[in-house]
Amino acid sequence: MPPDDSSPLIQAAIALAPAIRAARDDAERMRQTPPELAAEITKTGIYQMYFPASMGGPETPPLTAFRVVEEISRIDGSIGWCAMIATALSMNVSLLPVEVGRELAGTPADYRGAGSARPGGKAWKVPGGYRVKGRWNFASGIMNARWLYATCVMADTEKPTLRAVWVPREQVAIVDTWQTMGMRGTGSQDFTVDDVFVPEHRSVASDAPPTQKTPLYHPRTRFVFLWTPSAANALGVARGAIDALTEIATTEASTLNPNLLRDRSAVQTKLGEAEAIVNAARAYVFDAVGSLWATLTAGEEPTDRQVAQGRLALVHAMHESARAVDKVFHAAGTNAIYTRLPLERAFRDVHVAIQHGAALPLYFESAGKVLLGLKPGDPGW
Repeated sequence: MPPDDSSPLIQAAIALAPAIRAARDDAERMRQTPPELAAEITKTGIYQMYFPASMGGPETPPLTAFRVVEEISRIDGSIGWCAMIATALSMNVSLLPVEVGRELAGTPADYRGAGSARPGGKAWKVPGGYRVKGRWNFASGIMNARWLYATCVMADTEKPTLRAVWVPREQVAIVDTWQTMGMRGTGSQDFTVDDVFVPEHRSVASDAPPTQKTPLYHPRTRFVFLWTPSAANALGVARGAIDALTEIATTEASTLNPNLLRDRSAVQTKLGEAEAIVNAARAYVFDAVGSLWATLTAGEEPTDRQVAQGRLALVHAMHESARAVDKVFHAAGTNAIYTRLPLERAFRDVHVAIQHGAALPLYFESAGKVLLGLKPGDPGW
């Protein structure tokens, strides 16, 4: 079952709709969420939805976070993507002690993270902490971030080990690389760190268990809940594309056919197919992720099959979102290619979204292995 939409965070996302709609062209042009809008979103707590309650955060249930990201992404995929990434990065703070998380966020909590899980840098052990140097990419929302999460290879150990560090935004340099096909408004720039000292307490081994023991941070379901907002982003973009076709179908025809799009059998069929695709994929997410959440909140351990269903629902939803967008894009004919209409952007955005690690086709195989009684063999299980 979907969450109750009376949640303050979901209501805040719905209330932001006019501001997001007004800012989406600026986001595309500026290649980031416009600062005024980012400030408004910050006030709602949306950028820290997975930040632990023990540290002053909202510790939002995953399906509530899903609905928030879905609502924003329905209007603009890039602005929704930044909300999704910031939410995921706020979960990483669960690896730190409570007092460190409170130090990062302040009071009241204002944790805004960007960064990269890719090991783009190196770290050297020094008294009291580490010296860090490197370059990382795909730091979505970096212009609005307060902290950069960066994964490093330890340079002074016998065998390669990974360590994550938190670096203040003012200690990194941004490299403008974000010239992309889609998701242009995410501002997912590269960043560099040049011989910066990071104290021990602002770092963790990359395989460290969470310090928080509440359901959201359970190690078995970490990647399911981490990527639930990723599926929400893709499904939100698909829902926005369906909305866009429904709107233009009442006013647009085409060069060789004077009939409105809404009066054509092919358009009606494609719209119906896209609606079914999105609703079915969305229902699977609610069922599989909801089952895991119910199990954990009851104090029980999830089964391998439950975890596999959760991960399968998410990767399935992301690829089905692209399939739905393709249907409505082609149903609109040449009307779909104009940048003044939302369909063109939805087409570009959703095909960038499914390049994300949450949508790796490998996860279909992994789930199949689990369902056959085998070990999946990929990271995160």
